[in-house]
Amino acid sequence: MQQEYKLGQLEALLFAAGEPLGVPQLAELLGMTKPQTWELLGLLQEEYKTERRGLELREVAEGWQLCTKACHHEAILQLANTQELKLTNASMETLAIIAYRQPVTRAEMEAIRGVKVDGVVNTLLEWELIAEAGRKETAGRPILYKTTKRFLEVFGLKTLKDLPAMPDILAEDAERHPQQLSLLEDSELDGADATAPEDNGVVTQE
Repeated sequence: MQQEYKLGQLEALLFAAGEPLGVPQLAELLGMTKPQTWELLGLLQEEYKTERRGLELREVAEGWQLCTKACHHEAILQLANTQELKLTNASMETLAIIAYRQPVTRAEMEAIRGVKVDGVVNTLLEWELIAEAGRKETAGRPILYKTTKRFLEVFGLKTLKDLPAMPDILAEDAERHPQQLSLLEDSELDGADATAPEDNGVVTQE
């Protein structure tokens, strides 16, 4: 009975949070040890695997979050048409460049896309999908940009290495400038924030 109560409590916490919660935080909130919390997460994850459940428990952004199952994607998209923002093609292209080439300057994004990116970058900043990452030690010290933790949450990714295959436009540029391609090869970025430029460009506005 106590375990069932704790399962319900865990579910309530994950639902109310609306964002990934780490094991240390969950353990504190539940008044349990970390091993006990891990066991509880495993039990809850198994419960959500049944076909009658529309949600699943996923490990994303160094935490745990309740998400809708992929099989219900079409139904969610219908709701999204009235409740969510959508990324334009320009935003998606710019987002992909930042995700795979971060940290990157506006000039570097423009060199790849061939057009100005000021408006798109400002929009992505406003949505908190990207953030400033310091300045590049070159003439003028331009601002560098990186993806944020919100990327991982929105697109359901655990780490940057879960990104899909590199888009053609970036693969071609990587061949011309291999020294600049470091995202998926640099272990220092494993804990950084990112997202994948897919899922039909739908971004939830919380």
